[in-house]
Amino acid sequence: MGAISLSPLDLAIAASLVAFDAVLSVVLRLKLHRQVLVAAARMVVQLTAVGYLLRLVFALHHPAATLVVVIVMAAVAAREIAARPERRFRRGEGLLLSASGVAIATTVTVVLALATAIRPHPWYDARYAIPLAGIILGSVLNAGSLALDSLLSAVGLQRAAIEARLALGSTFREAMASLVRDAVRRGLLPIINQMSAAGVITLPGIMTGQILAGLDPVEAVKYQILLMFLLAGASGLAALVIAYGAARRLTDTRQRLRLDRLK
Repeated sequence: MGAISLSPLDLAIAASLVAFDAVLSVVLRLKLHRQVLVAAARMVVQLTAVGYLLRLVFALHHPAATLVVVIVMAAVAAREIAARPERRFRRGEGLLLSASGVAIATTVTVVLALATAIRPHPWYDARYAIPLAGIILGSVLNAGSLALDSLLSAVGLQRAAIEARLALGSTFREAMASLVRDAVRRGLLPIINQMSAAGVITLPGIMTGQILAGLDPVEAVKYQILLMFLLAGASGLAALVIAYGAARRLTDTRQRLRLDRLK
């Protein structure tokens, strides 16, 4: 059995559920109907555009085209990570920090998967590299933004405690150790929850899509397990790099706490 093709009528019927949400917002005066409809419209436009773009990239079958798409996706993810925290770095330092975390985590996990487990031929095949990078970037985005927000918020709240430790002779790394650990821990929580719920509470999206496309359920499970392992590694790397990087940017050669570098 092959993949089931969806008609515009099928999508229109499903869209009635979004209309229901908008009507519900009006009836209950939630004031969310405009946001629901705009978000749904944006989603349709964005995904349609991505679909045609990927069709073009797949037809080109060139590593440069694949690399450009992945870099653009990574750049958008890095910008989102830098922009989400309530407190942010000045002068673009947060963007550089998030870009380094995204680049390291995504490159390591994607290359590992393509070189060992998946092994497409050629290795840069866009049908494998781009979807894999996109899924990993979603996990990196969540882990990185949570870790960065946790650290920057905690630094502001615990400024007096940090400066007291520094005054008592602790190094900046020692004074920030608990905050960094908490930031990394918070960044890892989403993927831990996903792994704990997979197969018992939820059937993950990739596995569901493969089963609907006709793949044997056991084979779909193998791919989903592989993907979860990759997401866990990418989340840990992103949270670690971004949390430690943010901590280093909040000090100087004199081991002072530099909150003036934050907005």
